Amino acid sequence: MSKVKGKVYSAEQKTKIVLETLKEDQTIGQIASKYEVTTKTIQNWKNQFLDNAVIAFEPSNLVKEYKDTIKAKEEEIDELHKQLGKATIKVEFLEKKLESLDLCNKKALIESEHKELTIKEQCEILKVCRSSYYYIPKPISEYDLNILNAIDEIYTDNSDYGYRLIHQVLLEKGFKIGKDRVLKYMRILGINAIYKHKKRATSLKNKEHQVYNYLLKEYWTIDSVNHTKSVYVPHVNEVWSSDITYIRMNGGFMYLCAIIDWHSRAILSYKISNCMDTALVTDVLKDALSKYPKPKIFNTDQGSQYTSAEHTQILKDNNIQISMNGKGRSIDNIIIERFFRTLKHSNIYISDYTTIKELKRGVEDFIYKYNFKRFHSSLNYQKPMNVYLQQIENVA
Repeated sequence: MSKVKGKVYSAEQKTKIVLETLKEDQTIGQIASKYEVTTKTIQNWKNQFLDNAVIAFEPSNLVKEYKDTIKAKEEEIDELHKQLGKATIKVEFLEKKLESLDLCNKKALIESEHKELTIKEQCEILKVCRSSYYYIPKPISEYDLNILNAIDEIYTDNSDYGYRLIHQVLLEKGFKIGKDRVLKYMRILGINAIYKHKKRATSLKNKEHQVYNYLLKEYWTIDSVNHTKSVYVPHVNEVWSSDITYIRMNGGFMYLCAIIDWHSRAILSYKISNCMDTALVTDVLKDALSKYPKPKIFNTDQGSQYTSAEHTQILKDNNIQISMNGKGRSIDNIIIERFFRTLKHSNIYISDYTTIKELKRGVEDFIYKYNFKRFHSSLNYQKPMNVYLQQIENVA
């Protein structure tokens, strides 16, 4: 069980909260307030729930896989480590696994009512500072939400602005905020200035995950007269790219993940969620691959959702080349960035959605209009999905 502000939650209560989160009819902030639990705790419960969902459907296979793994490990131990006991090997194995976990997942492993180990001992084993374990973040205030919304608008209009320039604009708008706080909020939103720099990227990376090279340089051209760069991909399904953007709402915020075809500019799949996690990006990728022919190259940023083993394995299983933006170079994924800018200016900012249901319906209507009814200048004023589907038919 987990304790939050003195309350104890049973497995049944946790399951109820997680299922309510998966419905995505409310923001995590609203659910957290309703049940008096922190948003991070809900996210941890959701991850634990999804990670162990397969057990309910294939318990026998799981037991067989576990037994096979134990047998293989025992044979390896007998041959290579005859002088070491099984307990020592297991401890070493667990230590290596724990090193790759982030703070949230480590904190989720701590049991406040463990019969043998105190919280202090568990923190020492997991290498977690006790103050970090006991820390309870404050719910986001309306003032902070207004700052997040302002940062989103400023960045959408000025994608080359770093945190210093955004800080100046915020001060001009009357917000009382420091530079470090602006940088922190930009990391929450997953945004960074579109230019090459040596500073730390705002995308949340996982150092344990492999980062892949950028494979799209051949599609970029430079105008030697005007010193401008442009991108051209000659065929559909040659390059897909994906990204996540923050969507403002009254009382909280949601996340939109989308996949776009670089040639046609068609949006092939998207999903709105209250969590910016691996499940969000993998769901969108699986949906796109189930509907359309696979691409040659799939490009993303270096965020931990896209570098995760779950996401990259899907691409590998489908023999899709993996491409990732250079560090701090959102311009490498400019096609999806332009779509997000169009969506926000033409829909999000002027709609002021009050409920998640309204948001999902509004975004669904806009993307349909964008795909099938909106003329695109880069396509000689053709419509994105018409171009995409026509080329697919010609190939077939």
